[in-house]
Amino acid sequence: MPAPRQHHSRMFGLGLAFSRPALLVLALLAGAPASLLAQPSAAVGQGSEKPAAAFTLEIQAPPSLSELLTNHLELQRYRELTDLGDAELLRLMAAAEQDARSLAATLGYFAPDIHIQQVATETGQPRVVRLVVAPGPPTTVSDVRILFTGAIALDAVAQNQRQQIETSWPLRQGMRFTQAGWDAAKLLAVRQLTSQRYPRGQLSSSSADVDAETGSALLTITLDSGPAYHLGELRIEGLQRHPASLVQRLAQLDAGSDYALPQLMDAQQRLADSGYFDAVFLSLDTTGDPTAAPVRVQLRESQLQKLVLGLGASTDGGARMSAEHTHHQSPILGWRAVSKLSFDRETSSIGTDLTSPPDDKQTRWLMGGLLQTQHAGSFDASSQRLRFGRGQASEQIDRNYYLQYDRADTLSSDGNALVIAQTVTANYAYVERHLQGLPAPVSGWGLGVEFGGGSTLGADGRPFFRVLARGLAILPLGQGLTASPGSGARLSLRAETGALLADANANLPSTQLFLTGGDKTVRGYAYHDVGVAKSNGQTGPGRYLASGGLEWQQPLNLRGSNDWEGALFVDAGAVADVPADLKAKVGVGAGMRWKSPVGPLQLDLAYGVAIERWRLHLNVGFAF
Repeated sequence: MPAPRQHHSRMFGLGLAFSRPALLVLALLAGAPASLLAQPSAAVGQGSEKPAAAFTLEIQAPPSLSELLTNHLELQRYRELTDLGDAELLRLMAAAEQDARSLAATLGYFAPDIHIQQVATETGQPRVVRLVVAPGPPTTVSDVRILFTGAIALDAVAQNQRQQIETSWPLRQGMRFTQAGWDAAKLLAVRQLTSQRYPRGQLSSSSADVDAETGSALLTITLDSGPAYHLGELRIEGLQRHPASLVQRLAQLDAGSDYALPQLMDAQQRLADSGYFDAVFLSLDTTGDPTAAPVRVQLRESQLQKLVLGLGASTDGGARMSAEHTHHQSPILGWRAVSKLSFDRETSSIGTDLTSPPDDKQTRWLMGGLLQTQHAGSFDASSQRLRFGRGQASEQIDRNYYLQYDRADTLSSDGNALVIAQTVTANYAYVERHLQGLPAPVSGWGLGVEFGGGSTLGADGRPFFRVLARGLAILPLGQGLTASPGSGARLSLRAETGALLADANANLPSTQLFLTGGDKTVRGYAYHDVGVAKSNGQTGPGRYLASGGLEWQQPLNLRGSNDWEGALFVDAGAVADVPADLKAKVGVGAGMRWKSPVGPLQLDLAYGVAIERWRLHLNVGFAF
């Protein structure tokens, strides 16, 4: 006679451990002697030897099942009860058989062949209990039924959401059924339901109808969406200095729009990234009218002023010290002011940048000034810069439009005269980033371009045009679908090119010209050491730039951590006053990386082919 069908929908709704504790407690209390119910503690001073175990447990089963039984079988808990009698052990063994059957079912084995027995041992040796489990074929999913009730079942607008839930269901027909997979599939369906339009959605029922004879499982779930929710007003808490309009512009949540959890998360991130707030939390109030559900915005404002002192080092500039002061509501304008003082071996600077609060399109007014003394090739240049314009910044794209005044005072090549150059330009800068794993990216790409046009100042003002483009691509190599991001080798490709078009006699500031070389550009050469070679052997900036690098990065699994990486690289760069004179200087080498909390710590040993010398490069952090 064929075995009757087994229905396990109730078991999987409530979990698989509902009967084990009760069975074992009853089994122990039914025949346990008083000495077992009240175990005396070991007498102090009777020796430190560990008492002999009541029994040892041998499990014979496939590896995955054996591991599960070893870690979760209730019988394991009673091995140290030295007063455990034979009658009590038999009761525990009977309960263990059912316990093992329930545990096997969590892996999809609903008709296992289980034998448990006590093995004869020599006198004085611990008893041995042997559990043999032949699991049989695993159960597979025969069909999946996903049913909908509530507003989602009738709303035509929700058709795409219903299809997404159905197509994303991970436990599909023909796949092996396991309790973990079943639970994860249901959780995913509920998350997809509640992440858009239906925040009060829930799993109203679920069943796994298992046929042990055919080894198949029919899965059915019913999702109750409840009503569709639309966003209402913002209820802002925690504001003291900043106006509510600032929060509304940063949040960008339109009243009447459909509820979407990603939209709220993006708004929360924008508020947190703005710098005005130390803590931000957004939530939807679902207790009222679904057609206008208020959004609760809980904030803690940043301090009005902040001072940050910094110490750093790199082989480009040596030891670096900095002080940065932020004022979120500067006097008169009420704009944010960020003032910074910084100096190292190559560069000393002091500057201030002011930005207005964002408007409805997240665009801000900006203006700033910078005074800087910098070593440019073989020359020292003192420069000043003033800037005024508008900017728009987001996580992936930055845009800036601005007018800029530049002045640079540079000693002539013979060191006897001071050359003063001034320009006024109109500029546009665009940066796009799609990088994963920041602040130590493991894949993705970035692109940046700058365009500027204007005129030199003075008696013979001359027009000029300047462009600078840079790109970065990080390509994972041979990384399997199940591998964690960044766990495999990758290639990093970097390129930068620039040109300044002007009359040959135009007097241009050195800050508008190009130099390269150093930790972040062409390794194997000193900072700004790749430029135009002068007749007296000195190096100066030029009008054309081309540089790039190729780096192979390999994570090193040290003690189970991928925080360390090895790298091999080749860099090349050239600067000239005419394109035909661009002759690349090449650097090759190897290095180590450590993923510090502030970004990668980079230590490279590079060989400058043109100068035939080795150079050590040290740098911390990543920026694009």
